[in-house]
Amino acid sequence: MSALWGSGLNYLIPFLFVLTVVVFVHEMGHYLVGRLCGVGVKSFSIGFGPELFGWTARNGTRWRLSAIPLGGYVKFAGDLNSASVPDPDQLRRMTPQERSESFHEKSVGRRAAIVAAGPIANFILAIAIFAGSAYLYGFHVHAPRIDSVVENSAASRAGLQAGDVVLSVNGSETRTFTDIQRTVMSHAGERLTIRVRRGDQELSVEAVPDLREIPTKLGVQRIGQLGIRASTDPAALRHEQYGLADSLKIGVAETWFIVERTGAYFGKLVTGRESIDQISGVPRIAQAAGYMASFGFKSLLSLTALLSVSIGLINLVPIPLLDGGHLLFYGIEAVRGRPLSERAQEFGFRIGLAFVVTLMLVATWNDMLHFGALLGVRG
Repeated sequence: MSALWGSGLNYLIPFLFVLTVVVFVHEMGHYLVGRLCGVGVKSFSIGFGPELFGWTARNGTRWRLSAIPLGGYVKFAGDLNSASVPDPDQLRRMTPQERSESFHEKSVGRRAAIVAAGPIANFILAIAIFAGSAYLYGFHVHAPRIDSVVENSAASRAGLQAGDVVLSVNGSETRTFTDIQRTVMSHAGERLTIRVRRGDQELSVEAVPDLREIPTKLGVQRIGQLGIRASTDPAALRHEQYGLADSLKIGVAETWFIVERTGAYFGKLVTGRESIDQISGVPRIAQAAGYMASFGFKSLLSLTALLSVSIGLINLVPIPLLDGGHLLFYGIEAVRGRPLSERAQEFGFRIGLAFVVTLMLVATWNDMLHFGALLGVRG
């Protein structure tokens, strides 16, 4: 029993760390810009449900740690609930002074800035983590030289050979072997133009990466593969250190890579070229946190950055209840010159709630299948 409890803590503690950091930064983005715009903040909560403990600041904000650690919220003056739905009765009872601090009495531009600040804060966190890692640790990188080609692979069919140095893939320069892998893995079944240096010649070949399903502890990963291996020559491996400016560029590039991969996944999902089984819920995120923590704090921070970008992107989806839904409403308000009616907004929030619940059910079902498969294998 004690071993089981200890094993559970190995997942729970890293999971709570990752989620708390991501949620705190997201909500702090809303809070800081809200205060900058003169909005009163009633409460700042990490988690939902009953308050475990908290304190009230001099400005009247109640800082809370709540019982259900699966998110958080900032409740502004004039909000009916944590989803920032306006409270018409409260707004009507407000004094002029209170109205001046109400979120819903601010201009549409200020409201949009406050809402957008949450996802933007998530992207900034990811950039900071990736940039900090590059600056402090640097990277071990392989030169983009092919050591060997797998028989009957996409690479062999394309005519790639051992000793080829890959210069670019689809026009994107490849400085390292990882650059090749990143492009290829997200383009399974798609034709790629690969430029290589072979001896004294430069050649262009076309290759279509094969789709491979790679079983991992975190589920099956579907990726594109050419069938090439990196050079094992020690001269082809180097360690790179970066200054502040280059580290910041790497942070932006890494964050943008996740945005592109996520966008490509959902684009393929809509067109039927991807499966919904890649959507994970809380159990698999906790498993991922425990797994990454076993490799050290640096790996756990990388997962934090990945989840931070994911949370930022999900919140920008134009679905009511999410930040993107609020931005959609504000965009309509800016065009119409007046906000949508209370009835229209309420209808939108119901649609948003249905979407969020459906997404949670899909993620939970995927997690059940994943862990069921693991138990079946172990049994």
